[in-house]
Amino acid sequence: MGHIRSFDPSPACTGAAANGGVAHVDHLAHGQVIRPEWYTVRPGVWTLVGNGLSNQTFIEGPDGIIAIDTGESNEEMRAALARLREVTSAPLAAVVYTHFHYVSGTQAAIDDAGHSLPVYGHERIVTNLRRVTNEIGPAYSRGLVEQFGVAMPADGPDALVHVGLGLWFRNPAHAPYTNGFVEPDRTFAAATSLRVAGLRMEVTPAPSDADDSVTLWFPDLGVCVHNLFWPALFNVFAIRGEEYRDPRVLLHGMDHALSLGAEHLVGTHGPPISGAAEIARRARRSRDAVQFLWDQTVRGINRGWTVDELVGRVRLPDFYDDDYLTSERYGVAEHHVRQIHNGLRGWFDGDPAKLFPAPPAERAAKLIAGFGGRADVVTRVEQAVADDDLRWAAEMATWLVTAPSSEDEEADADRRRLAGVLRAIGQQTPAANIRNWCITRARDLEGVTPLARFRTHRLRRAEIERDPLAVLNTLRVLLDPDAAVGVDAHLRLVVARWGTAGLHVRNCVAVATDGTAAALTLETDAASWAGLLTGGGLATLLDSGAATVSGGTAEQVAAILALFDLPETG
Repeated sequence: MGHIRSFDPSPACTGAAANGGVAHVDHLAHGQVIRPEWYTVRPGVWTLVGNGLSNQTFIEGPDGIIAIDTGESNEEMRAALARLREVTSAPLAAVVYTHFHYVSGTQAAIDDAGHSLPVYGHERIVTNLRRVTNEIGPAYSRGLVEQFGVAMPADGPDALVHVGLGLWFRNPAHAPYTNGFVEPDRTFAAATSLRVAGLRMEVTPAPSDADDSVTLWFPDLGVCVHNLFWPALFNVFAIRGEEYRDPRVLLHGMDHALSLGAEHLVGTHGPPISGAAEIARRARRSRDAVQFLWDQTVRGINRGWTVDELVGRVRLPDFYDDDYLTSERYGVAEHHVRQIHNGLRGWFDGDPAKLFPAPPAERAAKLIAGFGGRADVVTRVEQAVADDDLRWAAEMATWLVTAPSSEDEEADADRRRLAGVLRAIGQQTPAANIRNWCITRARDLEGVTPLARFRTHRLRRAEIERDPLAVLNTLRVLLDPDAAVGVDAHLRLVVARWGTAGLHVRNCVAVATDGTAAALTLETDAASWAGLLTGGGLATLLDSGAATVSGGTAEQVAAILALFDLPETG
């Protein structure tokens, strides 16, 4: 099969899934790779694929079962345990996390055991979980919705087909979902050798799509459990938005895993691979695809190619598309090339036009005018669509939405036109991330499934109550700088049974402090503080005695809170 780039601009490449979802035929076929399947890797080693976004793996030792990764919910893990109980009644002895993404079903494992279990994981797991739910919470949540098609319908042309690494982000059969995360109590940050459930387990940090990823090696079984070789080309760039995944670091982990000479390679995603020779051949190619993208991007950078030139010239050779391990069924190579450039050199690529570009709305208006006006651009978009020139159609249609018409009807038509182009791209790409992102954005533009709620912070009472002082770090990124011009105000917060902290608004930033230098003080309890930040009234709290203000007035406290993107606090 010849190598396919980001999408095949031809409706002839599309087909329909059983639920009616229109997609590239290779996207449809990839669903068979990640289909629900219970694999017996070798006696005493099992992995469940297709239960959710990740696999759940079980390894039996002399002292019981090691459960590796617990999925996105208790319900997901319970389904995996039900399959385990069809083949063994051995008790669970431990839980091990490969990284922070799939850790939310651990309570189900503990319930199965009937008692607490040792939980092993990298020391950064808790930090990473807090990072993605605090400061960058809205962006992270929106990215998950877009990349994994969370808001896509269950049937019809826009239906979710799969998410590349699994069939779903969360299996709808498991709803409603409950979070059963349990913090690891046996942590590590460096290579270490452990004995778990009576088995030797060698742990080696191997950052991949998370800096807390580890490779687990069970030498007595010849089994390597990893988060490195995926059932698709490794995602250097995640369209949902993530910190830079440096291929140089990733390659170290891949080389280490290959050096083990494993007889069985069991991944966080996708089917296991058995046979040392087969593992060496296929996993080495997966590793080499990553090096190819890095090396050829750097080669082009040194030659002075701009990012857009790199994207056009750095292409994986056709033979990489012969194996799902290196096919573009999740992300796409051209996006990985862009990310490597940005991670290594930053956003500026030497293109003079990018040095000081006009603001988007202004630039779009000038382009529309230069192309003869809105009607002419509309005609050109329609012609580009007819010619299957969807890249150009998407760019021109975006101008019309970025510099919207003052006429509501015309502006609505422009949004729908761009939505149509995005939907066509989604249907003609073999990559799950791109299909899901394009169709989700199309439905947002049409108002069918709006994403507005994922563009604001939604502070949750329960999360604030769990750590009421930690939310001050999140408030930093909610400050409205225009409202804070000329403000120098320092608030001490005293939360019963939690202690004291402070927030100092100055120079249009909000700085978390220990509160000792502040004169103005708000004293309350965790529940009341959580209620205040999520829409409760300050006056009501004061009247009820649930909060007190000293060193100043309630109006001063309210004025400080009003500087932040919060619900009306009263």
